[in-house]
Amino acid sequence: MKKEFLVISAFVIITAFSFISMADINGKWIGSLTLPGDDHFPLSYTFKVDSGKLTGTAHAPQGDVAITDGMINGDNFSFSIPVPGGSSPHTGKVYQDSIGMDLVYKGQHLHATLKRDK
Repeated sequence: MKKEFLVISAFVIITAFSFISMADINGKWIGSLTLPGDDHFPLSYTFKVDSGKLTGTAHAPQGDVAITDGMINGDNFSFSIPVPGGSSPHTGKVYQDSIGMDLVYKGQHLHATLKRDK
């Protein structure tokens, strides 16, 4: 009986820890994309997480675009943005006060840093 209680307790603690450790990416994030030649392009995203699924919107001067295929696991996430001729895959990591994100656009590997919009 004591062994069964310990096993159940361990399972509950591990399950709770996995939900606690999932990064809070919900909300609006802004930043810039570093382009070749050290130019920068402003970025803005709104993210929502529900049970490990990442949804949201990329905001651009040309209009808003829904993100697709979004997933989050702990502090790592991925999603795609539809672009003319295909999609742009994004991968990232959530830190305490920022997001580091890598993406591929038209064959170029680019990096962005985002901060939570206040």
